[in-house]
Amino acid sequence: MTPRTIEHLKKRFVEEGLAAALDRRQPEKPPRGVTFDGAFEARLVALACSEAPEGRRRWTIRLLAEKAVELKLAQSVSHMTIQRLLKKRT
Repeated sequence: MTPRTIEHLKKRFVEEGLAAALDRRQPEKPPRGVTFDGAFEARLVALACSEAPEGRRRWTIRLLAEKAVELKLAQSVSHMTIQRLLKKRT
């Protein structure tokens, strides 16, 4: 525990009582849902391992992002998301 955590805990105890200090607060916003699941990642990796488009020697991250949208694997996807997903699968 950090000193800052203890300060917050003390403040919550003083302002809201013992029960509030002992229980964890629920987040105000629920966590974001999973946008790209394992099936999307598998299709993306398969696409990246396939032959590059005509006139290209290899797939680029931006080309993969455009092709994923074109194939309707996702409504929209940024090239940085593609980069992160592929980096996990080195």
